[in-house]
This record gives sequence, C-alpha cells and structure tokens, in this order.
Amino acid sequence: MNAPLYNMEILRLAAAIPHHARLERPGGTSEKRSPVCGSRVTVDIAVDETGKVAEVGMLVRACALGQASAALMGEAVVGRTPADIAVARDQLTDWLAGEREVPPEWPGMALFVPALPHRGRHASIRLAFEAAAEAAAQAAEARV
Repeated sequence: MNAPLYNMEILRLAAAIPHHARLERPGGTSEKRSPVCGSRVTVDIAVDETGKVAEVGMLVRACALGQASAALMGEAVVGRTPADIAVARDQLTDWLAGEREVPPEWPGMALFVPALPHRGRHASIRLAFEAAAEAAAQAAEARV
C-alpha cells in the first residue's frame, strides 16, 4: 500500500515554518519559483565570521510539500556552511531524480518518500534548498 502524499507530518511542518520573516540585512538573497505549480520561496541568509549561516529569513508561498521542505531546511540550516547546504541541495535533487537510493543527509528528508513517484511535485520540494544554497553562497562571497 502506498503512503499518502500529504501526511500529518507534512501538514504539521507546512504550518510551522521557522524564520518566516525576511532579514533586514541579508548577506545573500535568492528567490526560486516552480514553473509547474507556481510555488515560490525566497531565502535571505547572513553568515558569521567563520562563514557559517548565522541568520535566515524566508518568504514561502508554496504547496504543502514546498512548505514542509522549507520548514525542514529552516530547522537545520543555522550553523551550516554554504558547502553543507549545496551538498544537501544536490543530494535532494539526485534522490528525487532516482539517482540516489537514500534520502539526503539532512534531518527529516525521508518524509518525502511518498512524493518520489510524483515528479510534478519535485520542483516545489527542491525550492527552499536551491534558494538557501544560492543565498548562502552569495553571503559567503560578500564576506570575502
């Protein structure tokens, strides 16, 4: 039997996105949009003197899957390096494309197993990680 695409954990995360306010002075900002469903995620990131994420702010206008993904990203992004976030983005992309057997090494990502056969939903799940990786890279570069 297949697991439901929208389960209680996805809905809980979608309703509890952390860092839901934009940053006043981000080091980097990125907005990503899914042309398939119109979901949109904007991520602001500020890094500390070591180059790790110190602050994050988000504006999320997405389906429940995109919101849940943004929540998972937001819950674990502070303290990560831009490289850590880029690895998570790449692992997520590969996993959703069937090029990786195990979920990304980011807390909670196995939650999206039911979405694997739904290719039209993948772009929305990737948005927050794509935007965070780009914003973190910008913020780190701005510190140099």
